[in-house]
Amino acid sequence: MLISFCCDIETHLIILKSRGYFCSVEEKKLPYKVIGGKPTRVEYSADDVFAKIKQEEIKFIDLQFTSLPGRFHHTTISSNTFTSDQMEDGLPKLDGSSIVGFTSIDDSDLILKPDPNSFAIIPWMTDKKSARMLCDIYRGAGRGRLETDPRGICQKAEEHLKTQGFDESFWGPEVEFFVFDKIHWDVLTPYKGQSYSIESNEAPWSQEGTGYPMGLQEGYYPSTPSDTLTGYRNDCVEVLNENFGILCDNHHHEVATAGQCEIDINYDKMTNAADSAQSYKYVARNIAKQHGKIATMMPKPISMDSGSGMHTNVSLWKAGKNAFYDKDDPIELSQAGRYFCGGIMEHAKALAAITNPTTNSYHRLVPGYEAPVYIAWSTANRSATIRIPGHFKGEKYAHLKRLEYRVPDPSSNPYLVFSAVLSAGLDGIKKKTDPGDPIHEDIYKMSRSQRKKLGIGVLPANLGVALDELESDRSFLNPIFEDSVVDRIIELERKDQREISIRPHPHEFYLYFDV
Repeated sequence: MLISFCCDIETHLIILKSRGYFCSVEEKKLPYKVIGGKPTRVEYSADDVFAKIKQEEIKFIDLQFTSLPGRFHHTTISSNTFTSDQMEDGLPKLDGSSIVGFTSIDDSDLILKPDPNSFAIIPWMTDKKSARMLCDIYRGAGRGRLETDPRGICQKAEEHLKTQGFDESFWGPEVEFFVFDKIHWDVLTPYKGQSYSIESNEAPWSQEGTGYPMGLQEGYYPSTPSDTLTGYRNDCVEVLNENFGILCDNHHHEVATAGQCEIDINYDKMTNAADSAQSYKYVARNIAKQHGKIATMMPKPISMDSGSGMHTNVSLWKAGKNAFYDKDDPIELSQAGRYFCGGIMEHAKALAAITNPTTNSYHRLVPGYEAPVYIAWSTANRSATIRIPGHFKGEKYAHLKRLEYRVPDPSSNPYLVFSAVLSAGLDGIKKKTDPGDPIHEDIYKMSRSQRKKLGIGVLPANLGVALDELESDRSFLNPIFEDSVVDRIIELERKDQREISIRPHPHEFYLYFDV
């Protein structure tokens, strides 16, 4: 199914469906190409890759992978030395002790195994033509997958789903990010001054005098020339579509000032969708550099303005049908969908440590900036953590039924986010967790007593609290996440939390210097 999740995507989907672009879930492959105006599935074999290397005169190949915290890494090999055995067996090119979250120094020999279906030519590397492939991480000496390989965890989650009575799950991340003209910070000399500064011709504090600055929270869908990044996003879409086989149907300026962007990518099977999200970040940063700008996935770089989210849409499928759809339900959400929703709500506080893994994440999760804070579900209500989009009704639109989990942000690792959310949802189905009634009122305007009466919980206020919640509520992850992996996630994030907690903030001098 070639489906994209965005605010008004239903119309786009109807057009695609009418033209025969939808297929069974078993047929879904990546990458895609648009041929004659139609999205067409493409699958690369190892032989196809070697043929393309020769045909396109590829000189170098980037072997790319993702660390446990979600950082993108690579090593580059010469195409002249790349062999079919290396494609099949992998390359012994990785010291796992030097990658955060992977291995200790006494057991560090790891193997990078390329995925031929992820082959893509990197267009900005023009001097020496280069391509990339995503890699799975294996331990040496035939000991199987590395337990902390995020892509491996995601693949494990897909297999686990099949043991729970479902065939596939589909995921659509809505990744927001900022594009600045310049960014400066100084934290290495704390006694002489700590600072950061953001330069953007779009921002109200711009001193350039050559643009049309937009105020805080006034950035949603402005036209040019206020929106200065239309050309940049066009270039991102072109590269994602034509080079990486990741189809995009819509892009726009987001709510915040100073260059907040969103590009809507098509949703896909679980691992494919996470691959797309990581490649999306990679492309966004590199195209920004080509434009003389800098892109960041930091959730909340601007105070008193909206932050960047990664709303995550999900549906489960069985026998070619959407298991979240029920034509007889008032909102056409099946019982399985309700239980899945209940599982996410039950574990939302613990999930936050994975969906919002940085101290900065919690500057976004505050009332008043369109970010979810309260643990509730609804249909069209965007103040709830879970939304059930409902633009259309009827069996004609059964394929659109999904949950939108609004909590995750782009600093997270999409492989881990999808796996953890799936774990929580399946736990809800297994335990028949009732999510309660949907909340249709604006939760931001409710008093504390009103929220308490309705049983509406609150997400953790900071990373430390989120990690405490994960420490006490982690067993739901066990079918997919090994305990050692969860321990490692907690250890790494505790380190970041401590780094921030022990340092005075400049604003504290303003608040407390005269106490």
